Amino acid sequence: MVKGLYTAYTGMINQMNRLDVLTNNLANAATTGFKKEGATTQSFDQLYAVKIKDTSESGLSRRLGGMNLGVKIGENYTDYEQGALNETENLTDFSIGGKGFFAIAFTNKAGVTSVKYTRDGAFTLNKDGYLVTKDGDFVLNEVGALSSDTNQNNFIKLATNESITVDSGGRITQGGREAGQLGVIDVVDYNYLGKYGENMYQLVNGGAVKDSDGVVLQGILETSNVNVVSEMVEMITVTRAYESSQKMIQTIDSTLDKAVNQLGRI
Repeated sequence: MVKGLYTAYTGMINQMNRLDVLTNNLANAATTGFKKEGATTQSFDQLYAVKIKDTSESGLSRRLGGMNLGVKIGENYTDYEQGALNETENLTDFSIGGKGFFAIAFTNKAGVTSVKYTRDGAFTLNKDGYLVTKDGDFVLNEVGALSSDTNQNNFIKLATNESITVDSGGRITQGGREAGQLGVIDVVDYNYLGKYGENMYQLVNGGAVKDSDGVVLQGILETSNVNVVSEMVEMITVTRAYESSQKMIQTIDSTLDKAVNQLGRI
């Protein structure tokens, strides 16, 4: 009976984790280039139940069968499926058709700069003519993206008074001359890519980048790949599963109360 309490408890913990993932997806449904997450569950290793002091089976405790202690939280994963494309006609808005990421020289609050990756191509030019994210982080060129070099020489600087044209390979043209190259890369193994926050990703130990086969699209932004209706339906399912585990705990608690306070009376 106490095992039932634990099984219901582990079920509730798992549903809470699934609910956290779903609410985060819904909160970012309108975030440019956001990739939804999913949650997995795992079963605890099965244990064998034995009859105490019964050694009738060759001197060994007689087995009664298997026993499982419930479920545990598995790994959360990211769904990298491409979102819908939305035309903005803004010349510094970009998206990637296919696999790939823009490389960013991201500076954290401590002033440390490192390379991060994003699908959010809502860029702009700062007062000095550098191509930056909406938070002011510098967009890297092809050399900086592939070498993970955040040196200023790998930032993209453009003329602020001239129109910008970008072809499918990411080459930037201004006034009939090539002015830069967007750094678009792909990851060799997505198992080595982790979410950093602020709609960015980073490589973990063992990760490596490569040239991307994706196509750069100018004046177009990628929306999130979150299906709001599907996420809401899943949230209802998770909530009902949580409530079922909650009712199980209440039922077992009531049964234990009767066993202790009523059946034990003389």
